Amino acid sequence: MFMNMRVVDLTQSLDSATVMWPGAPAPTAETILTVARDGFYNRRISFMEHSGTHFDAPCHMIDGTTSVDQIPVESLVRPAAMIDIGEACAGRPDATLTLEQVQAFEARHGRIPDGAAVLLRTGWEAFNTDAARYAGAPGPLRFPGFGPDAARFLVEERAAGGLGVDSLGIDPGVATDFVVHRQISHPRGVWHLEGLTNLAQLPPLGAWVVVGVLKLTDGSGSPARVIAFVP
Repeated sequence: MFMNMRVVDLTQSLDSATVMWPGAPAPTAETILTVARDGFYNRRISFMEHSGTHFDAPCHMIDGTTSVDQIPVESLVRPAAMIDIGEACAGRPDATLTLEQVQAFEARHGRIPDGAAVLLRTGWEAFNTDAARYAGAPGPLRFPGFGPDAARFLVEERAAGGLGVDSLGIDPGVATDFVVHRQISHPRGVWHLEGLTNLAQLPPLGAWVVVGVLKLTDGSGSPARVIAFVP
């Protein structure tokens, strides 16, 4: 299936410099064993489930719904639709994907496949090493995301299997009620990817995305290695 396709890594490196949700501790790594002393190298790693490029399971904001370990593995391999609103977001950290933009995307590129992972490029990946610009820290959170009308259309009319974004969150930073998480996507079993990068290397349609996520029992999320296959 993926023969003769170009591989694109959509993942940030995860380390102590990774920009986190304000107030969340950064990942840490402690070297426990070394090759010189012990014959092999091993570290103890500590991180929040939602660190760097990461996966949100539905139970992240909806009690009693699917946790990471319960996600069907086949749902982690999806056709991808990449909607690029980077130009519209330039200088507008509170921008959101609108239903009109989704409709314009389909008019230009064709219908978004049912079950696709819809990946939103806002251009915010350019700031993912700068907390002040990426998250808005230390002031109010400010970054683009999905608008409710667009998300509702993608989930209800296109049966999106997942939503992804190159910013810190699916809902925009100014949102305090997390409408997309709590009312639209997670209640319907839709997973999220946040903190993506390199989305500009994907075509609007035709790529596939594979999500490598830790199978954490009862996990609300996990850092993920996200790989795209591009024709």
